Amino acid sequence: MQIMAAVLEASGLPPPYADSRPLQVRTVDLNGPGSGEVLVRIVAAGLCHSDLSVIEGTRPRPLPMVLGHEAAGVVEEVGPGVSDLRPGDHVVCVFVPSCGTCEYCCEGRPALCVPGATSNGEGTLLSGDRRLFWNEHHDPLNHHLGISAFAQYATVARQSLVKVDPDLDPRHAALFGCAVLTGVGAALNGAAVTAGDTVAIIGLGGVGMAALLGARAAGAERIVAVDVATQKLEWARELGATDTFLATDPHAAEAIRDATKGGVRKAIELAGSASALELAYKITRRGGTMVTAGLPPPTTSLAIPAVGLVAEEKSVKGSYLGSTVPARDIPRYIRLFQRGHLPVDRLLTAEMPLSEINSGFDRLRAGSMLRGIVSIT
Repeated sequence: MQIMAAVLEASGLPPPYADSRPLQVRTVDLNGPGSGEVLVRIVAAGLCHSDLSVIEGTRPRPLPMVLGHEAAGVVEEVGPGVSDLRPGDHVVCVFVPSCGTCEYCCEGRPALCVPGATSNGEGTLLSGDRRLFWNEHHDPLNHHLGISAFAQYATVARQSLVKVDPDLDPRHAALFGCAVLTGVGAALNGAAVTAGDTVAIIGLGGVGMAALLGARAAGAERIVAVDVATQKLEWARELGATDTFLATDPHAAEAIRDATKGGVRKAIELAGSASALELAYKITRRGGTMVTAGLPPPTTSLAIPAVGLVAEEKSVKGSYLGSTVPARDIPRYIRLFQRGHLPVDRLLTAEMPLSEINSGFDRLRAGSMLRGIVSIT
């Protein structure tokens, strides 16, 4: 079938993207589902920094590629071997397809699935195949994280989907596939925030704000929000932050430690930069835990005084996909949302058609929105 999709041919074009137009909305060919695959009509797809990093070239991916990995849609067709989904089911896409049989999947850690990581890195579906093609030569297009959601339709592995309540607004449902899964999961699973904790969130994009909501839902007594943008600090206060600090303040670490009487018990880094990592470690109190889920460029490293790991008993850990089991946690988080405990709808600050996607990434890059949604008709 022929569909409209946003294709990235080359990374590193200069902003503003409304002018350089790195994403070209083109007619491409999409093959139907093979064994264990599902054809999904995409209804809503979120603009995420993981997409932006591919556009910028800081996170290399095989090109050309149809971007987009945070999405919700409706099942149109199922391939052989798929028995638990049927046309008309509403689904959320998950950006790590878990094979279910590798060592990590068997340990209950599907975010670390080896075949899933391999296929994502190679731009294929979990099967190793590609279903997207373009131009007069019918050359293959790469899939972004097994999904490629900036398109009218997507063929994905069954393992990339979680069935959800059909009454859920697709614009909100899409957020659960990345921003909520990663952010809330980083707070509840990665950092194991509990009632009475003092928590810092460093980096207040859509994922960071979701982590803030997760910490609040867990009963954190004090939530310290840190970012380089004053607008985001204002949004953070509206969402429940008790303290806010500008990351650009050269004395920010000292001020946070003073305000929290020695630092926070849990520091969650979601900015994806070396300076944010360093700040997160500095403000983690003795015996505390620093969790990073920000995905900096592959060349970024963190230098820390090793003696502190022993003498202060600090812990440093990573959290990918929110350290979640998506089939278990997405329905849980949706129930929290439906009961009013996790107001993720407040993260949605912009909506646009597919034709305006480049301007949307300009807004994301400028920090003038939390989560923008592409509504696809």
